[in-house]
Amino acid sequence: MYDTKWSFYVEATIRETMSRFSLRPTDRLLDVGCGTGALLHRLSATYPGAQLSGVEPVPKMLAIARRRLSPSIELHEGWAERLPFASEQFDAVVSCNMFHYIRKPIAALQEMRRVLRPDGQLIITDWCDDYWSCRVCDLYLRLFNHAHFKTYRERECVQLLQEAGYAVVHIDRYRINWLWGMMTARVMKDTA
Repeated sequence: MYDTKWSFYVEATIRETMSRFSLRPTDRLLDVGCGTGALLHRLSATYPGAQLSGVEPVPKMLAIARRRLSPSIELHEGWAERLPFASEQFDAVVSCNMFHYIRKPIAALQEMRRVLRPDGQLIITDWCDDYWSCRVCDLYLRLFNHAHFKTYRERECVQLLQEAGYAVVHIDRYRINWLWGMMTARVMKDTA
């Protein structure tokens, strides 16, 4: 039902996220907040040799992902702030459409950094509070949706990433339609 109700949004954000990075054939990728597995499904078709994993805190969403995805894709129930993986396991960590739910963003970003290999890439796509429609939606959801935490402006996103230990941050802001303003942040884990 989630995928059907939000199909335009899910499709657009997957397309925009995937257009901003690429994987080598055998890279290991972690999808943080994988939801129903839509991004992992697309990644598995595009990069059939990649080793894909996902983590999701909502059991109902994870159950849908397990039905949708190949058993070769490793799925775990868990939170972004406490990733159930050893350090330096992934060449890429992706988070699409879920950063506005995270209550402790610095802790989550540090965990994502911890599981990245040196020179690994982090890609985060989420709503951008620089757009007025996202600010209005953010205010509404803060009042009426307890799962929603906060959307961020571009400068706030850069500040959070820098506080979490990332040096160089590249952010693209864009619209997926007349209403939804998004941003995708791309950073590399320093080898130092």
